[in-house]
Amino acid sequence: MTIATLAEVLQPALRDGYAVAGLVTLGWEDMRAYVAAAEAEGVPVILQAGPSCRAHTPLPILGKMFRHLAEGASVPVVAHLDHGYTAEDCRIAIDSGFTSVMFDGSRNALEDNIAETAAIVGMAHAAGVSCEGEIGFVGYSGGEGSAGTDPEEARQFAQETGVDAMAISVGNVHLQQDKEGGLDIDRIRAIEAITEVPLVIHGGSGVPVAQRKMLARESRICKFNIGTELRMAFGAAMRDAVNSDPDRFDRVSILSETHDPVVAAARSVLRAFKGETQC
Repeated sequence: MTIATLAEVLQPALRDGYAVAGLVTLGWEDMRAYVAAAEAEGVPVILQAGPSCRAHTPLPILGKMFRHLAEGASVPVVAHLDHGYTAEDCRIAIDSGFTSVMFDGSRNALEDNIAETAAIVGMAHAAGVSCEGEIGFVGYSGGEGSAGTDPEEARQFAQETGVDAMAISVGNVHLQQDKEGGLDIDRIRAIEAITEVPLVIHGGSGVPVAQRKMLARESRICKFNIGTELRMAFGAAMRDAVNSDPDRFDRVSILSETHDPVVAAARSVLRAFKGETQC
C-alpha cells in the first residue's frame, strides 16, 4: 500500500527540487487515470476532492476510492481534502480515511484564519494526517478577485498554525482556461525569504508551463493544484466518444474512451514538475 500523507511527499520535493501535482478529481474515471499517469512517470500524486466533487460523491465513499487506488499503486498516493471550509468538513475527511486536509480560511481576518487553521492542524496531526492552509485569498476566473499574500502575514501564519503546506496568492487564479498569465516572482521570493514551509499554488492550470518547471526546481513551491486543464481534456475526450456514435447510450462504454486521453494529459502535467534527478 502506498498511501501517503502530504508531508511525506512534500518534504522530499522541497529537499530535492521538484514539485508534486495536486490533481482535482470529479469521479472514478479521472482519479484512476491520474494514478496510472503517476505510475507511468514514476512520481507521487495527490488526489484531491474539492467542493464540487464532494457535492456529487460523499466523503466516506471518496476516501475508500482514493485508498483503493493507493493500495494497488506503485507510487505514493495522497488522499487530500481540497478547500475544506469548516472543521466538520475536515473531521469527516479524516474519519473517512483521508491522509491530508486543506482548511481554507483565507476569506477570514488574519487572526481568525490563524486560530481556526491551528485548531484543525492540531486535530489532523493527532490523527496522523497532514494539513494545508491558505493565506491570501486566491480568486476565480470571472468571479471573486484575488487578494495577494502579504509576506509578513505569511510568516506569521506559517509560524503560528504549524501547517504542513501553505497556499499563497501570488497572481494565480482558480478556473483559468488559458496560460497567458504568470505568477508574481518577486512576491514569491519575498515569502520564501521569511518562511520555511512548503508552498502551494492553487489555480495551477493558468500558470505557463515554463514557469511551472522553473518554480518546481528553483523555489519552495512544492505543490501545484491542477484541475481545469485536465477537466478540459476529459470533456473533449467524452465529447469525441459521444459524437463518434450518436446511437450509443452505454455510459461505461463511453467513459472508457476518456481513459487514455486523460492519462496522456496528466502525464504531460506531471512531467513539468519533475526535478533533475527524476527525469
